[in-house]
Amino acid sequence: MHVALYTHSRLPVRGYGGTQRVVVWLARGLAQLGHRVTLIAPAGSAVPEASLIALDPREVTRPGFDVSPHVPAAADLLHAHTPLTTAPQQPHVFTLHGNRRIWEPATPNTIFLSRDHARRHGGAAFVYNGVDPADFVYREEKAAYDLFLGRLHSAKGYRWAIEGAKLADKRLVVAGGWRPSVRPSLRFVGSVDGQRKAALLANAQCLWMPALWDEPFGLTLVEGMMSGTPVLGTRRGALPEVVSPETGALGDTLEDLVRLRATIDRLDPAACRARAERWFSHLRMAQEYVRVYRHYLETSSVPQGRVIQPHG
Repeated sequence: MHVALYTHSRLPVRGYGGTQRVVVWLARGLAQLGHRVTLIAPAGSAVPEASLIALDPREVTRPGFDVSPHVPAAADLLHAHTPLTTAPQQPHVFTLHGNRRIWEPATPNTIFLSRDHARRHGGAAFVYNGVDPADFVYREEKAAYDLFLGRLHSAKGYRWAIEGAKLADKRLVVAGGWRPSVRPSLRFVGSVDGQRKAALLANAQCLWMPALWDEPFGLTLVEGMMSGTPVLGTRRGALPEVVSPETGALGDTLEDLVRLRATIDRLDPAACRARAERWFSHLRMAQEYVRVYRHYLETSSVPQGRVIQPHG
């Protein structure tokens, strides 16, 4: 197939940017499966596996922007990762990477990131995010710290991670956008990416993700598991779909997480890596999207939730 991927973000991204990294991994996975990929993105983007159609960044943000004239005539389908204010003339699907407001209905060709994500938005079709295993370091021997990685926003539960690690008597490394504390047991390293991020994930004994909102997917979960690092989180959003008993523990309260932290050290890093490689690799994601693309081109509708559940 010839797939055109559209995003309003310049790629690759530096620092935080889960959606942007997913688009890069999807382009890589599609190319490795033998498909032709065109990336429609702001000028300056560079993804080796895709041909670039460069957009003026000012044009992308203009009200009523229509991506249709920029889609190659030979493309079978446009896959948008940015909301489309003007419906393209070409066959297209759209992946919703966040949560819509309750009064904003999703279009019929919307693809979600998990079963829970789809259910909460009145849909059924979903494809799990995937990451490239080659971008992560797998390590069985861990250093003496736990890790919180992500935006320091209250919904991400970073305060729970800080307080929970303290109560569990664990040293915590926080990688985020600003410094929340100067407590001796807390090491703050700021926003990280690339090799530094991979090393932090690989060396951590436990990845804290006590989400206090309904995560559409939770990409950091898979990044930790791919590094051989088990996860400690809440039962919000997609977390129960992504995290299995052999790769982490989930609770409902801060007290639950503190109690469950003692069980994390018994988990096998190899099981974490194996689950991530089986269900959440970039190739698995690309394969599932290709199935959705073909179904849509044949029927003009997205398939209704036929992605296999990891626990199934």
